Amino acid sequence: MSDKNYVIVGLGELLWDMFPEGKQLGGAPANFAYMTRLLGDEGIVASRVGGDALGRAAGRRLERLGLRTSHLQMDPAHPTGTVKVAVDPTGQPSFEIAEDVAWDFFEWTSQWRSLAERLDAVCFGSLAQRCPQSRTTIRAFLKAVRPGTTCVFDVNLRQSFYNAETLSESAQLADIMKVNHEELPVVAKLLGVPSIYDEMRAAHWLRETFGLKLVCITRGAKGSLLVGQDETSEHPGYRVHVADTVGAGDAFTAALLYHYLRGASVSTLNEAANRMGAWVASQTGATPPRDEFHLEKVRSAVAVEEI
Repeated sequence: MSDKNYVIVGLGELLWDMFPEGKQLGGAPANFAYMTRLLGDEGIVASRVGGDALGRAAGRRLERLGLRTSHLQMDPAHPTGTVKVAVDPTGQPSFEIAEDVAWDFFEWTSQWRSLAERLDAVCFGSLAQRCPQSRTTIRAFLKAVRPGTTCVFDVNLRQSFYNAETLSESAQLADIMKVNHEELPVVAKLLGVPSIYDEMRAAHWLRETFGLKLVCITRGAKGSLLVGQDETSEHPGYRVHVADTVGAGDAFTAALLYHYLRGASVSTLNEAANRMGAWVASQTGATPPRDEFHLEKVRSAVAVEEI
């Protein structure tokens, strides 16, 4: 495995999750970039906030998390994104996402172009593509990356902010596609996956139809299914006491990509990603403090069948 440190970008929404007990900085790209940094690579957030108090607070919070703010755009006209979050007794969150906010108006700048041209991997989702300007900018960013750059499409369906065109075009621009088991029936219907297909066959269909190198279907507490070009892997997941599941999927993606960039087997990706996701689900919030014991287990993970 390579000792190289990779430059990895979380591209998309940056927002404040407004919980009943207070606010936490959120958005999948920031959560993902933080987890990437914990594992030892350079995690960068590419997003946009308002020139308001929440926008300034977001910049300070990123810096406290050890993430640079040099690719955080400031919007003079639109407010920083917010989401009202309610968490049910099982730890499952529900979201009410504010519209017409700063991250709906990404600008394709020379600074973002230079970032796109030097990174090793980028993770993006469907939510930040809900408005035309950000969708166009995200496409431009993905098309500007160097050949060989790994593009991860983490679907992340929210409310009604998605459609077949966005899902299809995003899958075509990606190397890796990740979708959870609750989203899969919606994605399958929109993309035309044959209705008789189970998860395994749907994953193969998605990989072959869109030319993907890897399809990941996460199953919450029941682990995940990964389908690669030459290997498939099912993992049962890890049993933990769940504090809340906010950010667990982003942590899963970060660990998956960490090992993917280092050439690990599909089954090792699955082992590491489930370890990372379970650790974050056992913690409160999406950006728990560094825990080197758990992080080293993720970095050194090897699939059971390979030991």
